[in-house]
Amino acid sequence: MGADKKAIASQFIAAIPHAQALGMEFTHIEGGRAEARMPYDERFVGDPKTGVMHGGAVSALLDTTCGAAVMSHPAAPGGTATIDLRIDYMRAATPGQAIRTRAHCYRITKSVAFVRAEALDDDEDLPVATATGAFTVEGARK
Repeated sequence: MGADKKAIASQFIAAIPHAQALGMEFTHIEGGRAEARMPYDERFVGDPKTGVMHGGAVSALLDTTCGAAVMSHPAAPGGTATIDLRIDYMRAATPGQAIRTRAHCYRITKSVAFVRAEALDDDEDLPVATATGAFTVEGARK
């Protein structure tokens, strides 16, 4: 992926207000793959009794990471939007731990990109959530 495309994807994500509010940080964006991190923050706890991060914050991170993966794909011309995103929550995130996401845009057609992703805390072997989605693509190159 060229430096220009990587910069455009990074700038686009940085301009999303909820990405800023949630403290999302991209650690890798290249070649149809993206990785991001969201620090643990008590403001985003869904259940004060357990301290578990709210599923909405996790889903926002997954969705944003998937979009970045699409934008970084060599056949994608630029911007994208979510058409459909299915998230399966596997377990509660561990309180106090950051959430990391990895997304892979594995197929692009003329108008739709397909992505798989996972959300993890410090336990690499058991995801917090997995996601599959479809995203818009305008003028994709084959």
